[in-house]
Amino acid sequence: MCGLCGFTGEVIDRDAVIKSMTDKITHRGPDSSGIYADPDISMGFRRLSIIDVASTGDQPIYNENKTLVLTFNGEIYNYRELRNILIEKGHRFYTQTDSEVLVHGFEEWHEDLLTKLRGMFAFAIYDTIDKSVFIARDYFGIKPMHYTQVGSHFVYGSEIKSILEFPGFEKKFNKNALNNYISFEYSVPPETFFENVYCLMPAHYLWYKDGKVETHRYWEPEFHEDAGMTQEQAVEEIEKVFEDSVSAHKISDVEVGCFLSSGVDSSYVSTYFAGQKTFTVGFDYGEKYNEIDWAKNLSEKIGVEHHYKVISADEYWGNIRKVQYHMDQPLADASCIALYFVSKMASEYVKVVLSGEGADELFGGYNIYHTPDDFESYKKLPLGLRKALAAIAKVLPFSFKGKNFLMRGALPIEETFIGNCSMFTMDEKRRMLKSDVPVTRPQELTKPYYDRVKGKDDVTKMQYLDINVWLVGDILLKADRMSMANSLELRVPFLDKEVFKVASRIPRKLRVNKENTKYAMRQAAMKHLPDATAQKKKLGFPVPTRVWLRDEKYYNVVKDAFTGTIAKQFFNTDELMKFLNDHYNGKRDNNRKIWTIFVFLIWYDIYFNGGSHEPGDLPVIH
Repeated sequence: MCGLCGFTGEVIDRDAVIKSMTDKITHRGPDSSGIYADPDISMGFRRLSIIDVASTGDQPIYNENKTLVLTFNGEIYNYRELRNILIEKGHRFYTQTDSEVLVHGFEEWHEDLLTKLRGMFAFAIYDTIDKSVFIARDYFGIKPMHYTQVGSHFVYGSEIKSILEFPGFEKKFNKNALNNYISFEYSVPPETFFENVYCLMPAHYLWYKDGKVETHRYWEPEFHEDAGMTQEQAVEEIEKVFEDSVSAHKISDVEVGCFLSSGVDSSYVSTYFAGQKTFTVGFDYGEKYNEIDWAKNLSEKIGVEHHYKVISADEYWGNIRKVQYHMDQPLADASCIALYFVSKMASEYVKVVLSGEGADELFGGYNIYHTPDDFESYKKLPLGLRKALAAIAKVLPFSFKGKNFLMRGALPIEETFIGNCSMFTMDEKRRMLKSDVPVTRPQELTKPYYDRVKGKDDVTKMQYLDINVWLVGDILLKADRMSMANSLELRVPFLDKEVFKVASRIPRKLRVNKENTKYAMRQAAMKHLPDATAQKKKLGFPVPTRVWLRDEKYYNVVKDAFTGTIAKQFFNTDELMKFLNDHYNGKRDNNRKIWTIFVFLIWYDIYFNGGSHEPGDLPVIH
């Protein structure tokens, strides 16, 4: 795993600028660095050595006559097959790396190279002849890429913090990103919290030519259900393709470990790791917040060396600033800090880990995917009747059991589901945000995705939306940033194009049904795991923020932030304090809403207020 950055055109002290941009992402590749520069472009690179660890694998990488220059972040798992094809076509290789396959492959196939790749990647190729820049990102967005234009310069980087180092870049806060963040708990791509800085979307490539940027989509995660597929066929295909994917993802010249929770996803991955190392973290707040015993018992059964850590409250809170600095943008998923700690622990033993991200989106694993079944009987009532009941429920001045059910039952999935996470309602946003912050319906952002899956069943629509939005904005963002913050390569064998080919054909009834979510995948996992693990209900990564925010110590930390000068720029602080006090006094469970605002304030303090990002005591914001 590596990091890359660059810019076009001449600037004063060009060498110092590209070095500064590259140094900002040293954590992504502490083993070596490389720079290519000519009057038309400067390209920086940091390397974490995984394959061909000798110096021959250093980047930039060139084609035979050095007319193409490559910097690359990721792993190509089928590089040996592609290398053999390219050698047969006359290409000459000078390294054993997967990186070199990209530069020769691009020379041979141009954009068509992308659909031949199996792996995770973000790379930039500069053509010294026509002065064009080609940048591409993998199918699911496992590896990041951002870009902007500063005057006549095109600037790009694995992380936004590299771009911020470019002279002349004017750092401006994007208020519309705050509007979306308040709904989704993350910055929804392609926009970022920095005006005019964009995220290259998954399965897209970009051309920069003659001062213009053009982006194109080269692949789409389309579901084509095979209604005739039996359970036995589904299980057999899942087991076969997943074993193949794990084998491919274990290709490395260094030791590979595995993250392990109590859930089926990482547990399934770990069963292919006999004799190797697994890593788990938890909190000392009872079994609900601690999966260590589950993971320890499974590790003993499958014969792996297990390492674990119990995270204290002070450790967690003391690293919030460091984590949000590494995120580049605010992310209110409380598990990202736990992921930071498990990555830090793993990095002391291995350079590469496998993890279970993506299984829920591909195979239908989230509990919320039960929603269409929950409403199945109710939606047999005439729509007019359901709308009338919803209207009555909405105007009643008091809450009652079933009120939300009646209101949601009159709406299509496109209105009620904006992704795996939904934070504040429109009414709450209007009350909470200052008048100069735009307030728009999150459905405006999700509509283009729903439009592409018209005619599909509701579960498939939900999965498609999560693959394109939630997976990119939350799950893969934290996986990349938290592992890379610790110079650790994280690989995700579920997010493999061959695995998706199987997942996309599985009938809806074998994905989500009354028995469980991820039904067929769990049946495949049962061949390798104890039944209790394979059938365990989806839990997520539980973090005791709910408990902490009812502790006076942490309540006061958040209170100071909610009544401080930064909060007053963007929020009506009386509304913030109502959320906090209602939670503290046990009236409502507002912990996720509180955390969403608190994390934003921490992030803003670091990136726009000059606040420290070093770990320490409790995070203070004034």
